[in-house]
Amino acid sequence: MKIIGHRGAKGLAPENTLRSFEKALEHHVDEIEFDLRVTKDNVVVVHHNPDLTDPENNKLIVADHTYAELCKHKPDLLTFKELLKAMDYNIHLLIEIKPHEPTAAIVQLISTELTHGRPIQNMSVCSFDQAVLRAVHVALPDMELVVIEKWSAVRARLRMHELNTKRVSMRSVWLWGGLLYAMHRRGYQISPYSMNDPRRVRKWQPYIYGVITDYPDRFESF
Repeated sequence: MKIIGHRGAKGLAPENTLRSFEKALEHHVDEIEFDLRVTKDNVVVVHHNPDLTDPENNKLIVADHTYAELCKHKPDLLTFKELLKAMDYNIHLLIEIKPHEPTAAIVQLISTELTHGRPIQNMSVCSFDQAVLRAVHVALPDMELVVIEKWSAVRARLRMHELNTKRVSMRSVWLWGGLLYAMHRRGYQISPYSMNDPRRVRKWQPYIYGVITDYPDRFESF
């Protein structure tokens, strides 16, 4: 079973920051998951929400502002390019592209990274948005895709079939042992999110590909 650090290790350090990714690696995660959005001037940044809130409680929509403008409110806003430079090639990156984000700039950075030698088997792209995954599949047909689905196993299977993938991440509150067993039997590789209780994970361990957790330190014994 893979241990996947959620936004790095968001329970141990500020999410989607280099410190969060470093904490995840300190606790020997198998994969690091993080979120991408694109600014007004086409810079790909590592950020979860569509907006950014600064210490004065000002909200800025990421897509409506340039990277320089956003950095005035959040100086530690990390770019995808900076993250790629900081991460060793042997680290598996689980790249979540947020819904409705333009994919061209993201695909370009991934393509450049592949030409520089990062193994394609150490990168996967995931999204809630099927259109995003379709676009990535057209541009990077050999890239592993991961469907993110909140609750519907039926919809998850249909989406995976369209994209010719077996990997799916699903919200843990909607999952139960019987469903996980059935999906495992059919060859699906399911990773529940976000799971922070090792006792619960142990019950599901035989049937899941991985666990997406805010606290990778709790799973070092797995």
